[in-house]
Amino acid sequence: MMEKEETIRRKAKLSLVIPVYNEEETVETLLERLLFLAEEFTSVQLVIVDDGSSDETRDRIRRFLERPKPQNLETTFAAQERNQGKGAALRKGIELCTGEIIVIQDADLEYDPRDIPRLVQPILDGVADVVYGSRFLGGPHRVLYFWHYVGNTFLTLLSNMFSNINLTDMETCYKAFRAEVLKGLRLREDRFGIEVEMTAKVAKARARIYEIPISYYGRTYEEGKKITWKDGLAAFYHILRYNLFS
Repeated sequence: MMEKEETIRRKAKLSLVIPVYNEEETVETLLERLLFLAEEFTSVQLVIVDDGSSDETRDRIRRFLERPKPQNLETTFAAQERNQGKGAALRKGIELCTGEIIVIQDADLEYDPRDIPRLVQPILDGVADVVYGSRFLGGPHRVLYFWHYVGNTFLTLLSNMFSNINLTDMETCYKAFRAEVLKGLRLREDRFGIEVEMTAKVAKARARIYEIPISYYGRTYEEGKKITWKDGLAAFYHILRYNLFS
């Protein structure tokens, strides 16, 4: 029976980078939901980076780390002493990844980990270097802010114009990379601008980029959503910076 289980697992080591900041209500549930990946892949690494949380987030992470886990799942934990931003946390996590494929996973519950096996499949099939999970390609999604949708659509269009690729969702969290591609990007951004930076740099590297539809369970600001219109303005600047001047 064990031999049969091994044959159906995807034969790759998967690393998930999970940047966390003040997500005490969701982080433990999210980490528990990721455990199923040990049944899907021969080896899984969860790289959790607490970005200077000031609530009970770090205690919730430690409680999860102390629990029994599948033998083929390892955990790596790093703590930033002060909040530096999603980009800084991602860079730290990427350094600690040892898998052949790296996936970015937010610590909230807006994205469904059950989409991850499909997200990485084009890489396993040898046809993609990078895969974006698009919230706008037909998957189920919560209906929320109209102007957020307009902003995402505009920023993606602008990014596509300068990078000459045809993404539908540049700002998505769910991105999967062949590890050597991601580690070769030399990322610099500390905040949400890292999404723009990644896209510009994989386009310039002529990486093979695919998109798949994913589900999306967005939050309201009352429920903890953090990105604001200021980050949208910053993204506009970063699109010009990383496509034209870097």
